[in-house]
Parts: sequence; C-alpha cells; structure tokens
Amino acid sequence: MESRGRTPQEETENNDGDFRLRRRHPLTFSMPPLFLLLLLLLSSIHASTADDICIVGSGISGSSTAFFLTNYTAPIPAQLRVFERRDRVGGRLATVSVAGDNFEAGGSVIHPRNLHVRRFADLLGLAARDDGEGDDDWLGIWDGARFVFSTLPPPPPGSSWLRRRLHALLNSLLLLRRYGLSLFRMDSFAQEMLKKFLLYYNGFESRPVFDNVEDMLKWSGLYGLTQRTLEEELIDAGLNSQTISELVTVITRINYGQSVSISGLAGAVSLAGSESGLWAIKGGNWQLAAGLLKTANATLHLQEGIDSVSDAGDYYVLKSNKGREYNCTVTVIATPLDEVNITFTPPVSIPPRKMQHTHATFVRGLLNPKFLGLSSVSDIPELIGTMELPDIPFSSISVLKKRNQHDMTYKVFSRAKLDDSLLAQMFSTREETIQIDWPAYPHYHAPEDFAPIILDGKHLYYVNSFESAASAMETGAVAAENVARLIISRLPLGLRASPLLSSEKGADGPPEPHIESFAGEVDSRQVDL
Repeated sequence: MESRGRTPQEETENNDGDFRLRRRHPLTFSMPPLFLLLLLLLSSIHASTADDICIVGSGISGSSTAFFLTNYTAPIPAQLRVFERRDRVGGRLATVSVAGDNFEAGGSVIHPRNLHVRRFADLLGLAARDDGEGDDDWLGIWDGARFVFSTLPPPPPGSSWLRRRLHALLNSLLLLRRYGLSLFRMDSFAQEMLKKFLLYYNGFESRPVFDNVEDMLKWSGLYGLTQRTLEEELIDAGLNSQTISELVTVITRINYGQSVSISGLAGAVSLAGSESGLWAIKGGNWQLAAGLLKTANATLHLQEGIDSVSDAGDYYVLKSNKGREYNCTVTVIATPLDEVNITFTPPVSIPPRKMQHTHATFVRGLLNPKFLGLSSVSDIPELIGTMELPDIPFSSISVLKKRNQHDMTYKVFSRAKLDDSLLAQMFSTREETIQIDWPAYPHYHAPEDFAPIILDGKHLYYVNSFESAASAMETGAVAAENVARLIISRLPLGLRASPLLSSEKGADGPPEPHIESFAGEVDSRQVDL
C-alpha cells in the first residue's frame, strides 16, 4: 500500500525581510544593538494600509466574495487580501491522485441549475469533465447483509441509443414498482425548493440585500424548511416509509453523511444533488476558486492562517501565524469557525455548531464480494448506498474507474476512519489506499440556529453562517454574493454597485459578470492530498 504526501498547487513568494550584516572591510561600522532590534522588528511587520479588504479562506465562499466585490464595483481603492492556512486554494474543493488518475476528493458535483458556478466555469473557460465520474447508473441499496434493491447493470460500452434508452426505462420501472408514487412526490419536493432558491438570482431591483440569514431565507420562502426535519417534511409531502428509509436515506448519507433527521432544506438540497445532469470541472473543481481569485486580482497569502482579529476602531488588526499584522477596513470570514482557532477581540457570539466529518477513502484494488453477501465481483453495483443501521461501517462505495475486472479505483465515504483490518475484509486486494478526513459540512438538526452575517455590528462579516441552511458550492456562492453586496451598501469607500437591470440578465440567471477568460492559464497540476 502506497502512502501519498501533499503537492502544493500554488507556489508562494517569501516576503520575509532578509537582513544580513556582512563584514566587507575591517573598518566597517557595526550597527548599534538598539537600531538592529528596531530593524528586525520592522521586518516582521507586513506593509498594510487600513484600506485593505481582507478575506479569511480561499474556498468557493472566499473566492466568490472576492470576485463579486470586484465585479460589482468600480476599481476598488483598496488592496484585496485572501488568507489561506493551507498550501493550496480551494478549501473543501480538492482532487486526489490515484495511480496517475485524478479524482474529486471534496465537493464533487455541480447541478445544472447552479447558475453562479455554471457561469463561473463558462467565463473562466473551464470545461466539463467527460469521463463520467459521478454518473453512477447501477445502484444497489445495502442493509449490512444483503442488497434490498438494485437497478440493472449498465449496458456494455458502445451500446446503441435504443438499448440505452430501453435500459433507462426498465430501471425507471423497477424504481416505480418498489417506491410507487413516492418517487414523484420526492421529485416535486426537491423541485419546489429549487424554484424558491432560483429567486436568489433575481436582479438587484427585485432582490434585497440581507444582513441576516433568517431574513434571507424567509424572503425566498425557504426558512420553514430549516425548522423541521427532512423526514417530517417528506411525510407531510406524502412519501411512504420505505422510500424514506431506503432511497432518501441513501441520498442523504451519500451527500451529507447524515440521516433523514437532518433539517428539511439541507435534505432538499441533498435530494436535488441526486438528479441527472450533474457535472464537474475537468481537472478539478478547485480551479473555480483559483480562477475567481486571479480575476479579482487578489493578493493571495498561502500557508498563512489568521490567529486573531482585533477591532482597532476604524479598522481591524489581523495577526497571522507568520507573525505578521494586517490592517483591514473590512474583514470577511469565509471559513467555518467551528474548527479553527481565531481569537476575536472583542469576542463574537455565534450559536454552537458541530461539523460533520466525512472520511473519504480511495482504494485501488478489488472489492470482496463475500463481504457484501455476493458470490462474484461482477455482481457488485457500481454505486453502493446504505441504510441507516448501526452496524454498517460506511455510507457509500462508488467505482471511480474500472481498468479491468480485477483492477478498479473506489471511493468510500464513512463517518469514521476505516481501519486496516476492516479494509482487509472489504477488499480482496489493495494496491493503494489514501484516506482524507474532511470537516465537510455542518451536522444538521432542526430547528437550525444561524450565526450573524455581521459579527460585530460593524465590518466583520461571516459568509459561512448561511451554511447552517445547506452546504454546497452554489450555496457558498449565493451567500458570498449577498455578503459582497452588503459590504458595498455599508462602506463609504467610493464603491459603486454595477447596474443589474433585468434587460442585462441572461436567459436563466444573473447578468454576465465582466471577467476575462481563464482558459489556458490554469495549470494541469492536481491538488494531491
């Protein structure tokens, strides 16, 4: 089994002062100790003006905030700084390399109606991946001992259009026979949520700026879904218990690592994430964040985390883990505060929230059919979902690449790390194993409480407060767009909002942002975790 280290996606510049005293001549004057001390002290202070706008976090929320701030305004009369404690941009967007192939390790799929992310990709010149990852057609639902339901194995590669259509029809009939009208009710529930979510793409003239998440959700009609569980909502929608305990549970365990006791809005987003037409960025979704930051002309501080944020009156003083200080008129926290140690002076108050950890295990090898109660590898579905039962050690297993019948790459999601003894039972062979522990999304419960968007009543903003409603690339972009508009509306920095008239809107979304093509400028290197 091969162990992999990390390869930085971005290179950083060393801005540390480099002061060396060299003896060039026997009579060279030596610096007084006090002057030398002052010189060393000055070298540890990074040049920063109080006009800086500082963003903590380079994931989709932070990069989208930077992009919208620059896209919706005239040139910003301030430096835009983005701090990232890791050696790569993207936050929870990253890829992993297994046997020379790259696969999504974090946020994996984009919905066709994720309009911000779709437009980011178009305008950055990023192509959709065409290898079929995430398009798992052969589903099996496992109860810990046997498969209680399975769709048909896919037709052979190169099959005719008619055969593929017939295969899809037969699978639909199998689902309908087992789950009945609940299938249509489940789809209707998800579509009603999407219809309301699309309101967040309305033009400025019909969409307010929100300074708290509750008002933002109430305006779109989605707040009620955060106050009840998904199970309660689906029972009221007329779904039967078998559909909820099997099909819906499989979807929520795959997408959020949680059961149907999650809050209704997160559950509806999860159901929407199981629809057809899902896609991803060729080369990795992290390129969205990299491209947005480049377009925003942001100064990126990789491997520089922020340890403290202090209110200094008209600005904030940010101290980094490199011993530097930055003075920022605006500070935007674009990373979950639940598992980072940032000291705020004065303290800020946010409701307690736990992050749900998802352990992603990538294995090149071969599943053991006997572990799953099967007799042959050829009988194993390409996507294995599981029911909410205490003895099942994983949430899902998916085939990422099939080289041949004896050599495949799998992705396993679980709530806890899978130890070697369990992996030895699950797999008959393992050539390579990579394990990643993601603090992937909040642990959802109903009713949800929301942290403030404005943490101190001044200019300290928290994008990830919206994540208590639902967590996805698009929800991060929607929350970031609102925070950018909120900053513009509250700061006398000479920023002016760009006109957002209905005549400028696209056929199905917001106006085209002014952004140069990013195609060809993103290198082909993956983020190797």
